[in-house]
Parts: sequence; C-alpha cells; structure tokens
Amino acid sequence: MTQRGRMDVYWLEQAEDDIPAGNDWLSEGETVRLNGMRFAKRRGDWRLGRWTAKCAVAACLGLSSQSDSLPRIEIRPEPCGAPEVYLGNRRAPVNISISHSHGVAVCAIARGDTFLGCDLEVVERRGDAFLADYFTLAEQRWMERLPHDLRCRAATLFWSAKESALKALRQGLRVDTRDVAVTLADGVEGAGDGWNRLQVKYVNGRKLGGWWREEHRMVHTIVAAARLLPPVLLKTAAAGMWLRRELEYRQA
Repeated sequence: MTQRGRMDVYWLEQAEDDIPAGNDWLSEGETVRLNGMRFAKRRGDWRLGRWTAKCAVAACLGLSSQSDSLPRIEIRPEPCGAPEVYLGNRRAPVNISISHSHGVAVCAIARGDTFLGCDLEVVERRGDAFLADYFTLAEQRWMERLPHDLRCRAATLFWSAKESALKALRQGLRVDTRDVAVTLADGVEGAGDGWNRLQVKYVNGRKLGGWWREEHRMVHTIVAAARLLPPVLLKTAAAGMWLRRELEYRQA
C-alpha cells in the first residue's frame, strides 16, 4: 500500500507473437492441463494468458523472465476459477487477474491480499436487447443521452467494468451483471492514452474502485475493493517489445 492506503497495481499486455514456440516455460501441472485441451483456439488463448501472467509475476517480484526460469511460477485455478500464483508449491504474495481478446492478453497484478479483476474488450456495437439483459436501468438511460458515436464505447466500457468487478468479487458471471452498477468519474468522452477513474457499486452496497483506458479500439478495465493508484506498466523485455510496436503503430 502507498499514499494513505491506496494500492499499487501493475499491468502487462502481450500478443500471440510474444509467446515462445515451445512449452518449456510451463510447469508440469500446466503442461498436463494444456495437453488436455481439445480445441486449438482454447489452447492458444490459454497459452497467451499464462505467458502474460508469468511475465507479469516475474517482473513484479523481481524474478528472472527467461523461459527456463518460468516453470517455477505456476498459475493454478481456484475452485471459483480465479487464477492463483504459486512459486514452487508456496502461494506467492500477489493477486492477479487475466483477460484476453482477439489475440491479445492483459494481466493485472498487485501485492497483498486484495483481490482484483481485469478485463479486455474490443469496442463494438451492443444492441438494445443486450443492454436490457445486462445493464441497470440507470446505466441504460445514461447511455441513451450519449451521442451515437459514444454509445459503443460506453457499452463496451460498462460491460468490461462489470466483468472486472465480478472477478474481483470472486463471483464471475454467476451473478447478475445488473447487481453491479458502474459510474465514471469523468464521463466517457475524453478517453486518451492514460487511465481514467471509475467506480462500481455492488447490490449489497459494497463499493469498488478502478480504472479504464481505451487504445486501438480496445478497452481495458481494472477493479478492486482497495483504492487503486493509476495502473503502472511493468518493465520487462517483452513489455519493451510491446512499447516499440505501439510507437511503430502511432508513427504509421
């Protein structure tokens, strides 16, 4: 914790091209799990998520990120499905959340006992039936007042924030998404390269804080019960490759 109880949170984003060709960076248990997956897309998404998470853990804890050192870091699923980090057979002093979409994965990580959730979504149109099924009436009415070109961003952002909040609550989509209500500190109009504050209120009155950003038509959200400082990009060799790709994209 830093700055009067506000918690540091870190993030790392990776793409399919960042993953080594082999699987020697997986633990024995992870290899067994991978080999049990029948479908190529599921295997690819799972490998991308695990690679991103292991690189994030290594960077956060100051461990080697070489492929031959990563098998010691194992990501195991809890009974609720949330990922837990182990170093050997000992629980690591961090909590993580993983999300992937369209060949990109993101991992959020924080030290300590506070659970957190992250999500990654491509901005796309979501119809009225989707909004009625998953959004509160207040959220739907707020979006109706937005210009048409902002509604896709808002709907994607609210959905992503709900996903992140339910991960942080260790509930997932077993809970009605209308039981978590999203509000934005600064609206949805001025999204830039940085992080913007949001808040989620659970039906029982519990409040969670978080951040969101949009870049290249992809929305990232990170939510936790603690008060989060703006997320910090982890410094790794892989992150450096990603940043170079970002710079090349902007200059193109």
